[in-house]
Amino acid sequence: MILLPVEVIGNILSHLRVAGDVVIASATCRKWREACCKHLHTLSFSSNDWPIYRDLKTTRLEILITQTIFQTSGLQALSILMEDVDEFSASTVIAWLMYTRESLRQLFYNVKTTPDVNILEICGRHKLEILDLAHNSIIGVEPNYQRFPCLKYLSLSYVSISALDLHLLVSACPKIEVLKLVNPEIAMSDAQVTIELSSSTLKKVYVEAISLDKFILEADGIECLHLKDCALEVFELIGKGALKHFKIDDVSVIHLDIGETVENLEVVDISNFTIIWPKFYQMISRSSNLKRLRLWDVMFDDEDEIVDLETIATCFPHLSHLSLSYDVRDGVLHYGLQGSSCLENVVVLELGWTVINELFSHWVEGLLKRCPNLKKLVIHGVVSEAKTDEECKMLANFTTSMVKLMRRYTHVDPHFK
Repeated sequence: MILLPVEVIGNILSHLRVAGDVVIASATCRKWREACCKHLHTLSFSSNDWPIYRDLKTTRLEILITQTIFQTSGLQALSILMEDVDEFSASTVIAWLMYTRESLRQLFYNVKTTPDVNILEICGRHKLEILDLAHNSIIGVEPNYQRFPCLKYLSLSYVSISALDLHLLVSACPKIEVLKLVNPEIAMSDAQVTIELSSSTLKKVYVEAISLDKFILEADGIECLHLKDCALEVFELIGKGALKHFKIDDVSVIHLDIGETVENLEVVDISNFTIIWPKFYQMISRSSNLKRLRLWDVMFDDEDEIVDLETIATCFPHLSHLSLSYDVRDGVLHYGLQGSSCLENVVVLELGWTVINELFSHWVEGLLKRCPNLKKLVIHGVVSEAKTDEECKMLANFTTSMVKLMRRYTHVDPHFK
């Protein structure tokens, strides 16, 4: 260990990340202490990593963090995540950020302060590439002054911000590639809440727990879009056909438009969602390169709408991963086995039930026949804790039928969840 260069030791200590562990390790010898002071590039203070933070008085905790940060030089990644900890002094937190901002590339910040600390003003115009803010307020963004010329990843969780400031903040990041919004508190300027975001460099957008009238996203190069647990009247994506991954989970939206050019879509994942099938089908039917399709706990707006396997097989010939949940409503089976077209390229098949009945195993068998090159079968099931005799018998019959089925398909690897 003595022969290791001090820079390598600094790199090793940086992989520890957790500040408490780094401080303990740096006490090993003088060389390790030097590595910690001069060559440490990553440091994390988190109340989850070290529960003792919660037991300390805030002033004592501020002193500990200040001493640790001020002993370093050239920190590139700083994480300060203090959940369930009392408010810090704003002046102390500002001192930490001012000391590190010249070299900082990554900042993960969840600290309650009195008053709020303006992160954009302190860290703007520097080399920050990743900014992850939580439980903070952003007021009055000035894109000409508070620019982030190197920022590629922006995450805002439980952050209070107006629609205009969010628009200006994204505009102030000319290299942004990833945007993550989790339960933001959008300040309302009028009765209708509309968010309009525009970026030519955005590639990945994740939006969770947001309630709006209108969300317009203009991103020519976007490749991945994920909406989760949102309530929207209108969602509109304006792009140039670069979208490859599209995922919706538990979203309520009246008008959904992901653009006309969707030929490059490779993954479509829809769950806990009500679909107006003709419109949605029209939207994705041109995606002939689709590799993965997941329709799980999907409701159809019109009771007469049925999506059968023939439609899926015909429209998506390159499909390799198919996930469907068993759904019988009013005696009609969605994803029925009508037609004869095979899913030649499907190698992974995921099937599941919410309420099992005696027809489920027959449906599984029918799907297996239509996937001649299948390699892996995953069955997702829900079993209630209190089971009636009838439910126990149905489960036993299903188990027996699956054993018999797998004996015929020995080349398929079965999994049950």
